[in-house]
Amino acid sequence: MATHEQNLEKYAELVVRIGVNIQSGQVLHIESPLEAVELTRHIVKKAYQAGAKYVEVSWSDDEITRARYEYASDESFDFYPEWSAKSMEQLAECGGALLNIKVPNPELFKGIDSSKVVRAGNAAAKARKKFSHYTRNNEIAWCLVKAPTKAWADIVFADLPEEKRIDTMWETIFKMQRVDHDDPVQAWHDHIDRLKTFEDRLNEKSYKRLHYRAPGTDLSVELPKGHIWKSAGGENTRGVYFVANMPTEEVYSMPHRLGVNGTVTSTMPLNMNGRIVDKFSLTFKEGKVVEYTAEVGQEHLDSLFATDEGAKHLGEIALVPHDSPISNLNRIFYNTGIDENASCHFAVGSAYPVNIENGQKMTQEELLVHGANVSLTHVDFMVGCAELDIEGEFEDGTKEPVFIKGNWA
Repeated sequence: MATHEQNLEKYAELVVRIGVNIQSGQVLHIESPLEAVELTRHIVKKAYQAGAKYVEVSWSDDEITRARYEYASDESFDFYPEWSAKSMEQLAECGGALLNIKVPNPELFKGIDSSKVVRAGNAAAKARKKFSHYTRNNEIAWCLVKAPTKAWADIVFADLPEEKRIDTMWETIFKMQRVDHDDPVQAWHDHIDRLKTFEDRLNEKSYKRLHYRAPGTDLSVELPKGHIWKSAGGENTRGVYFVANMPTEEVYSMPHRLGVNGTVTSTMPLNMNGRIVDKFSLTFKEGKVVEYTAEVGQEHLDSLFATDEGAKHLGEIALVPHDSPISNLNRIFYNTGIDENASCHFAVGSAYPVNIENGQKMTQEELLVHGANVSLTHVDFMVGCAELDIEGEFEDGTKEPVFIKGNWA
């Protein structure tokens, strides 16, 4: 059995070779929480061994992050440093890669005025709009991965003795990332190939719309002409294949921003960067959210939908079978990057231009005309369950099952 240190090294190699796929002479920027320092050190070493020219690490800490929301002046929440945004633009323009070890604490902003969090998020989104264009259009290689923190492990594994929670979280992450395989890199190549078969089938079908039915859900989702299903990874504009989200179990595309009608109910809690929203439903008419309720975190949905007009429309549709590796762990992780890979999900907000023919060459106005949504935000929420049925409708009106009782038909 591999030791923890050996698994860390295997994980780091996986992230460098499969996630961002570092090339010789490339710059890598890493965003990491302080608690992930051990993993980050391994990743830096593996990146240099893969030929990276320079690796920069930007550290974060929950207590420092929260201090701003407790003590900063009100003007702080409409500010984001221009030099920080410019540095990320320069990273993209020089062909660099971005790795984010993203582990939002589900209770980070407990008791904090939600409007402060939204204003700060909007200020960052506006300042980093140009950089977001690079990532959403896959002009650079970028990847989001996970690592345990005490606050996160204490919530996810609250049923275990405190001294066992971090170790259990590591074991779980190693498992969902296939680090426990003899050759994790090859295991990921095999996994990517499997997802690609579903991607290809959906693209061959070219459905006009999908109809979702489950307890609390009756939703019709039109797909725009020229929509493209994607899975796992893809090539950036330099021809380098990378995987943006690790783990990943989804096949995803874009809905028509004006073609969503009906009601959808969430099936998992949503961690919106340290703010929990749970047991909520959204009602759409001609693509727009016209009514919504939440038993927990209603005020956070209020703030989300106030972001801009695009926040009230769907930007992503993703299919994940209920009988899949992360779902079968039968545990809520309060981390969208993981929970969304245990469940079919949607996202309100911005669409990915890669999900429509020639989308990467379109302006924002052209994307809107073709049915793609545009927004400063992108928030995924989970709707999959063992009772979910999805029906696909073709252009001629004929229909066939896509999902039956939560799984591929």
